[in-house]
Amino acid sequence: MKTTYPFYLKLSSVLISIVILGYIAKLGERIIVPMILGLLFSILLTPASRFLEKKLRFSRSLSSIFVSVFAMLALAGVVYLMAVQIGKLSQDWPAFQKQITDLFDRLQSWIYETFGVKRSEQLTYINDTAKKSISTGTAIIEKTVSSVSYVLMISAFTFLFTLFFLLYRTRLVNFLVMSFSKDDHKNVVYEVVENIQFMVKKYLVGLFLQMIIVMVLSFIAYTIIGIKYNIMLAVLTGVLNILPYIGIFTALLIGVLITFATASLSSVLFLVISIVVIHAIDGNIIMPKVVGSKVKINSLVVIIGLVVGEMLWGISGMLLTIPVLAIIKIVFDRIDSTKAWGYLIGEGDDDEIVK
Repeated sequence: MKTTYPFYLKLSSVLISIVILGYIAKLGERIIVPMILGLLFSILLTPASRFLEKKLRFSRSLSSIFVSVFAMLALAGVVYLMAVQIGKLSQDWPAFQKQITDLFDRLQSWIYETFGVKRSEQLTYINDTAKKSISTGTAIIEKTVSSVSYVLMISAFTFLFTLFFLLYRTRLVNFLVMSFSKDDHKNVVYEVVENIQFMVKKYLVGLFLQMIIVMVLSFIAYTIIGIKYNIMLAVLTGVLNILPYIGIFTALLIGVLITFATASLSSVLFLVISIVVIHAIDGNIIMPKVVGSKVKINSLVVIIGLVVGEMLWGISGMLLTIPVLAIIKIVFDRIDSTKAWGYLIGEGDDDEIVK
């Protein structure tokens, strides 16, 4: 006889489970984030590892180490290129200070003419604020050092998880299959694993191609405008573009600040126009054609996921939002009791109401 539970009991169980999972996710951030990143990278690198094993007769361990190290060196090359550009940017710091000083003088004059607040009173307020800011300088330095060490730790653990997921990928799949006793459940597990592998590879490859295309378009536009740090800004625009909705605004803000310090106001205006045009091209042409329609998550769920991801894991959580939601949707769509949630997360034509 099938047991049915009252609605309030099921609702309470769901809410308590969400709270517990959220607490565990926040508490285990330093191990869960690199584990998910390692899983995604390992799925992306699996075809290369299989190629080395079948065509070049590499062992599983040797192929896993080779592709993991190659991917790490490629990312390190991009980081080094960015570091060189940022180092050159420090040479224009005096010009940036002068631009800010001139802008500040004009702003003081406007405040005095509009609101009648004297310059001395404005400076008194600014000095008081500056003293309060300086008192927290030690905390800011500690936060910066902590952030750098956090990034290094996440990178190291991501590399290790990628390596071990590639090395033990067959054992992990067999574990999932052996966890279910019924044959029909085993078939569902195989189907879910294959769909997740296909979706992740298609999404990450498409995302990488989208990032490269946006970088190239940005580099061309910035070169035509005559922006000094065109390579650095193009890379930033492409990388930040993978953050849904907020990435393009962050790239726009950074680009405006750097261009304002090194060029004229007309260059700033052309920069804004170029970023808006590139974003329009990306949203209407590049994203649908390159990334494809395999990751169908509706915008409402994406926004909620971005907010929750940022609350839990910061920038890392925002980067992982869409692939994690896509994996959750694939699992929900294959389980009868959670198909409604999979439908809620997904996106499609709602022609009629289910009766």
